[in-house]
Amino acid sequence: MKKLFGLVLFLGSAVMVAQTNQELMKHYEAYYKQMKTQGDVQGIINAMTHLNVLSPSQARKDTLGYIYMSEGKYMEALNTLGAEKKLTDSDIALEVKAVSLKAIKRPELAVGHFEELFKRDPNPVVAYELAELNLQIQNMAEADKHIEYGIANAKSEMKKAFYESQNPYEVPLKSAFMYLKALSIYNKDRKANIDPAVDVLDAVQKDAPNFQLVQITKNELLRQKQALKSQAAQPQN
Repeated sequence: MKKLFGLVLFLGSAVMVAQTNQELMKHYEAYYKQMKTQGDVQGIINAMTHLNVLSPSQARKDTLGYIYMSEGKYMEALNTLGAEKKLTDSDIALEVKAVSLKAIKRPELAVGHFEELFKRDPNPVVAYELAELNLQIQNMAEADKHIEYGIANAKSEMKKAFYESQNPYEVPLKSAFMYLKALSIYNKDRKANIDPAVDVLDAVQKDAPNFQLVQITKNELLRQKQALKSQAAQPQN
């Protein structure tokens, strides 16, 4: 009899918990919709976190990670989804990990996630990220491969934004790839390849005269060239 009474209490408690969870789910689903309507990002994060605790799902975690990434909260995004490479990751999870790792200056980890994204959907936008990251880690063969892909496949309507100045600006994506090509040429021999790199930068400047980073880089390379000339002209002791 006692066992039967205990079982009834247990089942009754389970039903109450289930009902409570359902009520909470409805509450936070409504709260989530309201926060989206109001554009309250922190409210959206709070609602999604509660929903994932009440009813865990990878889709909810991916969405939460994406929101964190979109708000520039890269460590929170990585804490939500992890940084390890998984072939089972959704496209959203891969993007979150790739962009967040790049943002916190871990190019050697970010490149693997961008590579997987490129395998799933080869396109010039992801190729640019791969070219830039591989230049940073001095993997020149991989950088050149993606640079050439980008130059060949970038469409005229594709743009790349730059933020190094107070006023952000856009240039054709193909011009951005050509800029990376100049950097690649220079990095292969930082003394002998200054002129060839500057030649490429000159060509980029003709196609994208508003590309401010090109002029900055060109000025620095010419400064280095002059310094090398001055150094060579000094008498040897």
